[in-house]
Amino acid sequence: MDYRTLGTTGVQVSPLCLGAMMFGAWGNTDHDECVRIIHRALDAGINFIDTADVYSRGESEEVVGKALEGGRRDHVVLATKVHGTMGDDPNEFGNSRRWIVREVENSLRRLRTDWIDLYQIHRPEADTAIDETLGALTDLVRAGKVRYIGSSTFPASQVVEAQWVADRRGRERFVCEQPPYSILVRAVENDVLPTCLRYGMGVIPWGPLASGWLSGGYRLDAELPASHRADRLPVRFDMSIPGNQRKLEAADALARLADEAGITLIEMALGFVIRHRAVTAAIIGPRTMEHLESQITAADVQLSSEVLDRIDEIVPPGINLNPADGGWENPALAAAARWRPAAVPGAAIGVAAGGARATR
Repeated sequence: MDYRTLGTTGVQVSPLCLGAMMFGAWGNTDHDECVRIIHRALDAGINFIDTADVYSRGESEEVVGKALEGGRRDHVVLATKVHGTMGDDPNEFGNSRRWIVREVENSLRRLRTDWIDLYQIHRPEADTAIDETLGALTDLVRAGKVRYIGSSTFPASQVVEAQWVADRRGRERFVCEQPPYSILVRAVENDVLPTCLRYGMGVIPWGPLASGWLSGGYRLDAELPASHRADRLPVRFDMSIPGNQRKLEAADALARLADEAGITLIEMALGFVIRHRAVTAAIIGPRTMEHLESQITAADVQLSSEVLDRIDEIVPPGINLNPADGGWENPALAAAARWRPAAVPGAAIGVAAGGARATR
């Protein structure tokens, strides 16, 4: 397997990163099988594993920690994330120094390791200054608990802000971004991916199979397959939503294109993502050994210019067929953020009459 440099760190990682979201209550509850899947991925040449504290409330991290015992940890670039809600306490969440410093210890314990190679902020948070977050992460790097830091699902403007704050405040900088990216979810091509290229950041996209839509099971002439994610994220699967209908039509056309190219749709979907020059590694998220075996072959797939052009005809560059697949809702679009509070009746007249002269 060919390896790639993660941003400007000099760290070499495989073009496929093993995502561990489906290990635990969200997917496969058989820990022994999950460990076997992890070991098979490592044996195939994958040296990059990504998880998060919030995946099955820490269970995923525990599975990964168990799998890496016995000498495998030193040969794995291990990434996890912080931000999601981990308890009922309102402070067991977010990007504050208070929570990050506490939660990294929990992740280290669950992962059974003394250090995390890549510690990522899972989502932006409007209520916490990025300098607060970067300050806490910088202290973790200097303490030796974390090697590098990154972001996930940050819009381009906040990617830039984090780089500027790090430079001006003497903080550690994000070395990579983890955005949603697939043939069906291409909005990051507009600005996030070019921005990462300009700043020398690695890119490790999540969802390259679009939550299973590009697994080959979604066809116009077949019943929709059962999906664990459909229960948790109905907005991405509800066929009454026009964007999901567009995804089904595109998935069917893409499956036919893959057949013509002599590869599976899974191989084409993953090959498409890792072909982008900004991308370091695509995160795969198998739930079973069969899923893993169907995905690891994509590392060797080379898509022709003709196939890439045909893909662009089916799903034009720079768009998400369903906007909900973007993975983050911009708080600036909420009504409370857009509209000024309603004026108190009579207040404007009173000011004009009793204060400054009304000119209009």
